[in-house]
Amino acid sequence: MSSQLLWYTTRGAGAVSLVLLSVVVVLGLLARLRFESQGWPRFLSAAVHGDLALMTLAFLLLHIVTAVVDPFTHLGLAALVPFGSYYKTLWLGLGAVAFELLLAIVATSLLRRHIGARVWRTIHWLAYACWPVAVLHGIGTGTDRSSRWMIAIDAVCIIAVGVALVWRALAAPPDPLADERRLAAERASFGTGR
Repeated sequence: MSSQLLWYTTRGAGAVSLVLLSVVVVLGLLARLRFESQGWPRFLSAAVHGDLALMTLAFLLLHIVTAVVDPFTHLGLAALVPFGSYYKTLWLGLGAVAFELLLAIVATSLLRRHIGARVWRTIHWLAYACWPVAVLHGIGTGTDRSSRWMIAIDAVCIIAVGVALVWRALAAPPDPLADERRLAAERASFGTGR
């Protein structure tokens, strides 16, 4: 594989990873508000959220592998150790931290049934640290950080997550009893044949 192809792959996979991670964060923020219509079941929202998180991890792995094996960058495996790289130590270190946080979030999500909801929820809160660290990594180390298209991607991602965060903060917290009453009513109507 040519060095130039690795470089383009690294850049593209990094940008795609940021977009996907931003969508995952937005879905996570809005899902907590029960942002589902009557025709969009909750399990489907959770499935889309989880599938996009796995897709994010796949693109992120592509981003990392192509950056590490690129002979032009000479990053090596030290780039996987937070703040262990000689090149742009802070910015690559932030990328390594974001990767490790995302890895912990995905791994515990896959093991959720085995580790319990409380442990899963505690670790899942790392998503709120992972996303801004990933954004800072891209802004600080990306070779395209000053190009219009990357500035636009960064802006759209930041605005989308910001709007979802404000929406969640301003919205009334969901009433867990309302969900239980709705489910009980659905079960009752299903049982009577209505």
